[in-house]
This record gives sequence, C-alpha cells and structure tokens, in this order.
Amino acid sequence: MSARPGDPPEDPPRESPCTCTALRRAARAATAAYDAALAPVGLRVTQFAILRILARLGPLPVSRLAEEAALDRSTMGRNLDPLERRGLVALAPDPRDGRARVAALTGAGEAAIAAALPHWRAVEARLGARLAPGALAALVAALPAQP
Repeated sequence: MSARPGDPPEDPPRESPCTCTALRRAARAATAAYDAALAPVGLRVTQFAILRILARLGPLPVSRLAEEAALDRSTMGRNLDPLERRGLVALAPDPRDGRARVAALTGAGEAAIAAALPHWRAVEARLGARLAPGALAALVAALPAQP
C-alpha cells in the first residue's frame, strides 16, 4: 500500500537490538557496579581480577597474565602500574627471558584481595539475583572464548 499525499509517514520497521551494542551496554553496567562496590578498597574490578589470577596461578610473565585476564599487553601494563605502585604486585625480570617481566602477588596484594572479597561477593549476589537461573552460563556457552 502506498502513501497518499498528506498521509503521515509510516514508522520504519523495528529491528531487533544489535547484540553487540546490548552486550557492550550490559558489560559497562556490570563493570560500573563492580567498580563502585570495590571503590572502598581502592580497586577497580579489572585490578581485582588480576590480583585473583596471580593468587590462583602464582607468578606469571606479564604476557601470560594478559592472556589469562583477556586483556591486550598494553592494557595489562596500564593496570599493573598502579598495583605495583601500591605494593600489591611485584614485577621482576623473567629469569628465562630478560626482555620479559614476571608479575607476582605480594603480601599486601593478598590483604587487598581479602579486604575486597566481601564487596565483590555482595555485588556478585546482587547481579546474580537479577539474572534468570542459568542465563549467565548459557551466554558464556554461546559465545566463543576468544574471537
């Protein structure tokens, strides 16, 4: 059916939301919630995740730590700098490759994790309660681990 002169324009057909945009919005909202929850201990969620990786796996070359955290090497460096300045992480030359550095959790880093865990657990519970049972697991299973 064609429009006649004077008829109001038709609304364009509605498209479903862009999956990428929706996921990016959700990721930004989740990051903001975790960052706000961890603010009392002076950590951002990415920094907290780095500390937890080091606690779980022990000292790691920075490139491997970046892989484990799903960050590129330069972003990892920007996240490690404040952690090293605060004494939460120690960086040393890799004994196997003098060009590389190894990151290790310090005692202060272990204490920071302990201080942050109650805040992290609270936001985990709050966000988890807003998701349908199994929704996060289904999303993780549906998306590739690496692009």
